[in-house]
Amino acid sequence: MNDASTRLRFTLFRLLAIAAFVVIGARLWELQIVSSDQYLESADANRFRLLPTDAPRGIIYDRYGRMLVRNVASFTVSVVPGGLPQDAAERQRVLSRVGELLQMQVGSRPQIAEEATGSDPAAADTTSIEGILALRYNGPYNPVRIATDVDRQAALILEEEHPELPGVLVETEPIRHYLEGALTAHILGYVGQIPASELDSYLADAEQAYASDDMVGLSGVEYTQERVLRGVPGQKHIEVDVYQREVAVLASSEPEAGSNLILTLDVELQRYVEEALSKGMRAAGSEVGVAIAMDPRTGEVLSMVSLPSYDNNLFSGGISYSDFARLNTDPNHPLLNHAVGGQYPPGSTFKLVSATAVLEDQIVDRSTMLYCGGTLWLPNKYAPDDRSLDQPFYCWHRSGHGALNIVGALLQSCDIYFYQAVGGFEDLVGLTYTRLAEYAAEFGFGQRTGIELTGEATGLVPDDRWKRQNYGENWVTGDTYNAAIGQGYILATPLQVVSMCSTVANGGTVLRPQVVYQVTDSEGRVLQGYMPVVSRQLDTDPEDLALVRRGMREAVQYGTAWGAQIANLSVAGKTGSAEYAAWDEEGNLIVDEFGYMPTHAWFTCFAPYEDPEIALVIFLEGGGEGSQTAVPVAADILKHYFGLDGTSERPATVTAP
Repeated sequence: MNDASTRLRFTLFRLLAIAAFVVIGARLWELQIVSSDQYLESADANRFRLLPTDAPRGIIYDRYGRMLVRNVASFTVSVVPGGLPQDAAERQRVLSRVGELLQMQVGSRPQIAEEATGSDPAAADTTSIEGILALRYNGPYNPVRIATDVDRQAALILEEEHPELPGVLVETEPIRHYLEGALTAHILGYVGQIPASELDSYLADAEQAYASDDMVGLSGVEYTQERVLRGVPGQKHIEVDVYQREVAVLASSEPEAGSNLILTLDVELQRYVEEALSKGMRAAGSEVGVAIAMDPRTGEVLSMVSLPSYDNNLFSGGISYSDFARLNTDPNHPLLNHAVGGQYPPGSTFKLVSATAVLEDQIVDRSTMLYCGGTLWLPNKYAPDDRSLDQPFYCWHRSGHGALNIVGALLQSCDIYFYQAVGGFEDLVGLTYTRLAEYAAEFGFGQRTGIELTGEATGLVPDDRWKRQNYGENWVTGDTYNAAIGQGYILATPLQVVSMCSTVANGGTVLRPQVVYQVTDSEGRVLQGYMPVVSRQLDTDPEDLALVRRGMREAVQYGTAWGAQIANLSVAGKTGSAEYAAWDEEGNLIVDEFGYMPTHAWFTCFAPYEDPEIALVIFLEGGGEGSQTAVPVAADILKHYFGLDGTSERPATVTAP
């Protein structure tokens, strides 16, 4: 090799070296100078997170400061989508191990972008891990909660295996613990993750700043008082490791705890009412029952029991499919608060409305006597002279009550008296159904009371148009007769019935029933006190309502509600037995020897008669005669409430916690 060739080779090598250093330098310039901000931002995105911190949810107490709901620590498992392995097989391995420990299906991986903007959120898969990740995806580095109230052993194993499970987080978060369980479930309700069908509306609430996997109230006061209980979320700026686990908190803003609720409920009274109602249901062979106690002076609901009930703690950590299926398919509907959502014919309790109406419109007065012979034969309007076409309407007392005034009609619960007074008969021009419906609406029937609970039904006060639309028939006098005694098409909730009784008891003030007594902060300072809400004032003569109350008092002293007589306590009440259609296994309508169908048992009352401080309603589905089955339940509760059985130990005043 000659010198010229050697020099050429060295020259080429130097040129190549120089070119390589130029390329490296240019690349370093591009990385460190030109694109430095971009790569720094990318590195920070992998290392830093700005995460919301949940505010402690407010505590709920009864009227005497007894705790009903508290927050308890539990293990929660979340997944950071961007922290999962990119390799499909590795991702499947990680999620399969998580699913194995949590006893969850992994599911097939949907396209996240497609699922996040899908057309039907309600149809999204919310049971598998992949389905939850798709539905609640909110960016690659925002954790998605996939399981709450995780078994301690499973949580510890996940934490131990975290080097092999990138993107999987095990955290400790509070969940709701309902101390009384089924006793207060229908009032308190429960919390859970935002339903898929409502996710968009929650996320659109900029003021509350909801995240896609937040826990929110789903029923009861947990739902209606969500904004009060929720508090204000905080934020924290954290640094994470390669496994997406927090290693340092760089900055934070503390959340503001939710406000506490004090309910009007007396939990010890609630416990006794449930026991008394359960006993009455067993005696009557009833599967569904309701008992409500209300202060007629203020509208405060002191007790509300709907049986059967359910344990709302089942929902705190995410209810299992088997538990939900069991509750949802139960024919007695334990998830339904029958006190506000059950709609039934009110039977003779509705005669309080009828009596008020016929007195106020001067169809009858205190001395008007109408005759009950046990059966009223209503002539056919199209052939009044053909008596063979007359339709019989019976009183519950087939032998008849004879001549009665309005007080006697309430005392004996005479059906024929109210047939005539409301619907008219022979020379007596009755009230008419139109006017009866107007009075019913004034008392609150056919509309929601506005109580702070979910699932409240309106009941039904029908009219001629309603009957034509639903049955293709015109309203007739017989329909008015049935409506006058709370039968036919009229439907009411137990809450509407006790509200009616309270209105009669207090002299005509329709109060909105309420279950929230006070809102307090964490230090016990009252932020919102109780204020009775007057829905309307009946435009009635006080003497007319006094006559109705008198009829209720004499019903207890001498009539159908005699079982509510209590020594040293004056009780006024009205019984009810409402027929309903039922069929046997062969599909035949069930009737007794007199042609009567089975009946629901009702009783509503107030005490003391002279100065009412409590109103009650008792309802036993299929319970038979109200005088025989519902009245004893009310008497038992009243004895306890007024301390006449030696068991009542009510505190003297409401106590803020």
